[in-house]
Amino acid sequence: MSNVLDWLLEEDAENPGVRYFALTDLLDRPARDPEVIAARRAVMEQGPVPAILDAQDGAGFWEKPGEGYYPKYRGTVWSIIYLAQLGADPGDPRVQRGCDYLLENGRAKTGVFSLTGTPAGNIYCLAGNLGAALQDLGFGTDPRLQEALDLMARFATGQGIAPQGERSSPLYYLKSGACAPGFCCSANNGLGCAWGAVKVLRALARVPEAERTSVIQAALDAAVEFLFSVDPATAEYPAGYSDKPSRSWFRFGFPVFYVTDVLQTAEALTEAGYGGDPRLAGTYDLVQSKRDKAGRWKLEYHYTGKTWADIEEKGKPNKWVTLRALRVLKGGGIEA
Repeated sequence: MSNVLDWLLEEDAENPGVRYFALTDLLDRPARDPEVIAARRAVMEQGPVPAILDAQDGAGFWEKPGEGYYPKYRGTVWSIIYLAQLGADPGDPRVQRGCDYLLENGRAKTGVFSLTGTPAGNIYCLAGNLGAALQDLGFGTDPRLQEALDLMARFATGQGIAPQGERSSPLYYLKSGACAPGFCCSANNGLGCAWGAVKVLRALARVPEAERTSVIQAALDAAVEFLFSVDPATAEYPAGYSDKPSRSWFRFGFPVFYVTDVLQTAEALTEAGYGGDPRLAGTYDLVQSKRDKAGRWKLEYHYTGKTWADIEEKGKPNKWVTLRALRVLKGGGIEA
């Protein structure tokens, strides 16, 4: 692993966040470490993060005001998710302004995150993505986010959410979006959506254990049970519009937006404390099978030309994908 780690630790003006995360996540360096401090400073001064922040409106949004889901993948929603994955500094006023804008404008009147600004736009993948990103960007104690996380957990489990049609209840499922407990979503033809379960698990696993309510713990348990209902390496989860798993499951990429790969399933489960679970054995085998002779992983899924900043080239060894893979193997206690 030493040569690969040296590669990730290089001072790279195009991908400064890789060095930052390699120091903190792979080498367990503390935030006060001088190299970590310098690496985070580089994240804010070089590469994709400044490009994203330069495109921000002074009011805090990207592209156009409102809930921020559109346009893909340059609107406020995607910019915040991207900033979090790149390691943007939560203390930066522009980052704080963007997060605050999203919390004020990206939720429906019920408090859920919404792609349309209405309750019908509540989908698990969006809620999970934003729940994780906003915590990573320092908003974990914000009451607006805590409300959204609670609602995310309730919709996943059904606790306090009435069935479709019971409009006399304060909260009820709709035909559109999150339509039933068990991560059921209209985007997956009403079936349980594993992409959504992965995102929700990543968000709720970030809530400190001492602060988890019973409903949040129940949603965490439900997500884990759902993801282990099949071998995660096969991704043979309910597919509402196909008779086989999406090929995207098996294409590792960066950034990771609503599309989910097997690598992110492993990230979610290891972050939730299941890295040593024997049910992940096949997943670890799959991850390692994609490693090249130099010990690196290629970029197989990408958003080139669609975001504010591109990340290397498809089909070539990629520092971000390699970082993701090594995090997962470390979480599984596997010598890389």
